[in-house]
Amino acid sequence: MNKVRYVYGLSSALLVGGAAMSLITGSPLGAQVAQNDDAVMNRVVPVAGAPASFADLTAQLAPAVVNISTRQRIEVANNPFAGTPFADLFNRRQGGGGGEPQTREAQSLGSGFIISADGIVVTNNHVISPPDTRAKLESISITLPDGTEYEADLVGADAASDLAVLKIRANRSFPFVRFGDSSAARVGDWVVAIGNPFGLGGTVTSGIISAVYRNTGQGGPYDRFLQTDASINRGNSGGPLFDMRGNVIGINNAIFSPSGGSVGIGFAIPAEIAAPIVDKLRSGQEIQRGYLGVGLAPIDEDFAASLGLPKRRGELVQTVQDDSPASRAGLKPGDIVVKVNGKDVSPEQTVSFTVANLQPGAKVPVEVLRDGQRLNITVTLGKRPTEAELQSQAQTFDPESDEPMAPGTSDSTIEQKLGLQVTPITAAIARSLGVPVDTKGVVIAAVDQNSDAARKGLARGDLVLSANYQATPTVEALLAQIKAATDAKREAILLRVQRRNNPPVFMALRLR
Repeated sequence: MNKVRYVYGLSSALLVGGAAMSLITGSPLGAQVAQNDDAVMNRVVPVAGAPASFADLTAQLAPAVVNISTRQRIEVANNPFAGTPFADLFNRRQGGGGGEPQTREAQSLGSGFIISADGIVVTNNHVISPPDTRAKLESISITLPDGTEYEADLVGADAASDLAVLKIRANRSFPFVRFGDSSAARVGDWVVAIGNPFGLGGTVTSGIISAVYRNTGQGGPYDRFLQTDASINRGNSGGPLFDMRGNVIGINNAIFSPSGGSVGIGFAIPAEIAAPIVDKLRSGQEIQRGYLGVGLAPIDEDFAASLGLPKRRGELVQTVQDDSPASRAGLKPGDIVVKVNGKDVSPEQTVSFTVANLQPGAKVPVEVLRDGQRLNITVTLGKRPTEAELQSQAQTFDPESDEPMAPGTSDSTIEQKLGLQVTPITAAIARSLGVPVDTKGVVIAAVDQNSDAARKGLARGDLVLSANYQATPTVEALLAQIKAATDAKREAILLRVQRRNNPPVFMALRLR
């Protein structure tokens, strides 16, 4: 499970959720009624209020809730001193092969639920996506409540919403459930969560809806949850949150906790957000979202006091990405966005949420406050980058930090041949290095202190502009020139390097 921290700590308890889209599947498996079909639920739960016992409700719904386990393979460096002056000594003691990477196995556990008779399962993306970027997902196993285990395939995943869709490898009919209408949920409504906490197997907890459309402050386009006090713990991730009619109104996703365990504050992705995304993932459609290209901060009490504004209304533009839809439309740092597409901006209706639920290319009216004046600006939305691309844009690069070589962060051939780890230059990195944002090259992120590069003074933050007189705008371009020099049996390669605050110079590095 992922962990997110608030002031007191917010541990994600990613849970699986999903539901069938229709009562009759129409598949060759036959016409099967959903476990939470209205005709069935009328016999299980009284129309008004909660039952005297949740036993009948649980017996009806639990067959559609599954446990999910994954197996991953992670490549790790065998030399714990890689990138340090002790690397060669360690290698010699290991017979010369101490630096070769090895692999280790990792596992994850979570929950999910079946949404169609042919075995389509919904869960959280983080349940099946390895948190370690070096890891490769090798297998997914689905265990039914009766203990039957099946292999499953990944149909589609979406990191932004933290949703994933799986398909059980079996030619049989499965019990399934449907999504309900989470927009009808009210504070105080009874709910039931079923999942796989701590790998214990089917576990049922009950509680009420504590809040609807809760913003946790973590940002992103889907920071909008149902809050419940039904106990949710690690391993519940991806599991369903049911209302008293047996409808899936949420997918358990995270908990707020100072200890990592349940303290009665859990969060579920609302069904009204999840269901359309699940539909697209099932059908193989690309999920496109609108994009502004701004960094925002909510108007908290201090901001409101300093600007003379109402509390909890609007968001302050902190940064504007270069060449983004926002910059082209004229949005500026310091603007206060108060409306987007006619909707007031608030903690429950954030700019990110509104924009992400619009299509790229849409022309959207944005109302801002600037120098005490209200301005109406029309923005043509772009396409939201992937989560990995957004993280790359947001990452900071401190050239002064003394970071050692880290395994798996750059191409191994470049590390082996030059003793360098390099990364593509971004606008943010260029600004941190004091060079133009359109500079073409790769940035040195770390240097092996036993390499010729270190002996000749190369350091973190230096730029490699070309190799053998060929431009190196990408890591792949540098790698190609290293391979060309190796194939030509050269013992060195000529680089053009720009040290910070100095003009570019040519430098020959010995190949290892």
